[in-house]
Amino acid sequence: MSLPPLATLRAFEAAARHQSFKKAAAEIGVTPTAISHQMRLLEDTLGVRLFDRKPRQVILTPAGQELYPVLRDGFASFARAVDRVQQRKVRKILTVSVLPSFAGKWLLPRLAGFQAIYPDIHLRLHTSTEIVDLAGGVADAAIRYGRGHYPGLETQTLFWEHYIPVCSPTLGIAQVEDLQDATLLHLEWLNVDEVTPTWERWAMVAGVQNLNLSGGISFTDDTLAIQAAIAGQGIVLASREMVVAELNSGLLVQPFGPELKGHGYHLLHAAQGNHWAEVAAFGNWIRAEVEQLPATVR
Repeated sequence: MSLPPLATLRAFEAAARHQSFKKAAAEIGVTPTAISHQMRLLEDTLGVRLFDRKPRQVILTPAGQELYPVLRDGFASFARAVDRVQQRKVRKILTVSVLPSFAGKWLLPRLAGFQAIYPDIHLRLHTSTEIVDLAGGVADAAIRYGRGHYPGLETQTLFWEHYIPVCSPTLGIAQVEDLQDATLLHLEWLNVDEVTPTWERWAMVAGVQNLNLSGGISFTDDTLAIQAAIAGQGIVLASREMVVAELNSGLLVQPFGPELKGHGYHLLHAAQGNHWAEVAAFGNWIRAEVEQLPATVR
């Protein structure tokens, strides 16, 4: 069986809800006469009378009472579906390439805040240690760790890292001399320069001699090194910015200094790329999050 014209069903739903052809006409944007004609057409098509017509109102017949709730719920479902489709259409997708360690330790715990402030931006994270071609369409922007010099790209510096010795309080390490009997946790850096936070550099800055730097455990992932420190496996030079939560909770402690300044995290965007406004919003949000950290961490 074919359905009646949709316009007649829409007019019927409005007339039944208002119990008035005049009010239904005002809602739909037609004349009361047009609504009356639509109702006649619908009744002729169905072969039943849907309204008892009174001088100042219309009253649903039993047939009309049976039809109305079905159409009411159906049009409400249509409206919700259309609204969802429109919302997806206007949301802007921003793809950002991010280092896995930065994503896991710093970004993910804070992402709910970004979505709350920018609900119209759908953030898509592309986690990789490889450098992506921002002009090639893989990502709209990238967060990378380095000196901040990226020719041909627009660069926003987000923050600089500071490396400090951290360990579990259960180890009882309280002074530099305790390092002689401690297990050093090392990070294997892909690129080593004068800023790389190694134990060798730390010992030189701290003026510590006769420290056994060859032993311990090495990691290629700083997240795993931090977890090992939490588990009491040794002491590690960790980014203070990445272990804020662990320091605040007491899972890790900084028994002594000094700190080593590292490189920075930078938000990169192709000079001729898209989503300028979304990239700027994302960068501003990260910097605002950094501003909320204690001054000793920034």
